[in-house]
Amino acid sequence: MSKNKCFIIAELSANHGGKLEIAKETVRAAKRAGADAIKLQTYTADTITLNVKTDDFKIKQGTAWDGQYLYDLYKEASLPWEWHKELYSLAKEEGLVCFSSPFDKTAVDFLEDLNTPIYKVASFEITDIPLITYMASKMKPMIISTGIATIEDIELAIEACKSVGNNDITILKCTSAYPAVPEDANLRTIEDIAQRFGLNSGLSDHTMGIETPMIAVALGAKMIEKHFILNKNIGGADAHFSLDESEFKQMVDAVRLTEKLMGKVDYEMTDKKNKSREFSRSLFVTQDVKEGDIITKENIRSIRPGYGLHPKYYSKILGKLFNQEVLRGTPLSIEMINQK
Repeated sequence: MSKNKCFIIAELSANHGGKLEIAKETVRAAKRAGADAIKLQTYTADTITLNVKTDDFKIKQGTAWDGQYLYDLYKEASLPWEWHKELYSLAKEEGLVCFSSPFDKTAVDFLEDLNTPIYKVASFEITDIPLITYMASKMKPMIISTGIATIEDIELAIEACKSVGNNDITILKCTSAYPAVPEDANLRTIEDIAQRFGLNSGLSDHTMGIETPMIAVALGAKMIEKHFILNKNIGGADAHFSLDESEFKQMVDAVRLTEKLMGKVDYEMTDKKNKSREFSRSLFVTQDVKEGDIITKENIRSIRPGYGLHPKYYSKILGKLFNQEVLRGTPLSIEMINQK
């Protein structure tokens, strides 16, 4: 990951349609769209919840998934573990970083066998301190989403990483709504995270469109994660708030343009700036004058172009005398003025 370039992650999530070929083509499309990385999720329905059909396990949060039981949703959405090796290998061929969010210790062990380069703590797992500690103990860079987190939750997660000597931590501002509405984005938190915790910050974005990542980068985000789908007609649990290839490419281009626009703090005078100064204002003689004439508001003015004396001298030279004849339209110079 470059320090000067935002790291852009395409989140595969449940957008595989239950078919390995769709998952593989999604990896290729992520590369075409300009992503730096493709992220998976490593769990089974049994490692993330229980197959219990009681009200506690039924989704009723005002989401697109309401009415489903957790077990059934995760069984449909999960990425088969036997696909991981092939997807990691394909991503490497494509020049993409491939990593995952594990949801239990067995998933961490499985990903270690694949030599995963990064671990991501999903929003709803930020309270699972034992799991975070175990991930961090593998000494890979840690990415932590904050969707449901209090400040204390974030502090505990950071402490868990640091307790095992892992200080490579990026915190992502996240709104755990699918999709998230603009008034809940609160992107100023990205700046606060960096200042408050002294860590890199970024955005895990669930809003619709591409504007939110652009603003996040302007506010200092070093990482952007966005759900990615090959084609929304595939359907699935996350299709309704994911970007397709064309939309993701627009987002990447917008982020890269934002980075160029933000640039750096710069007061240096370049050749181009110096050339442009020719159009700045300067003091010119505006009436024909003779030697001994008094310099007045009528015979000198601050105008464009910038070949004459700097306007800062205007008040100081009023009342002095010309020491030579000067024609109207001549740039005023200090040599034309009697200094006595």
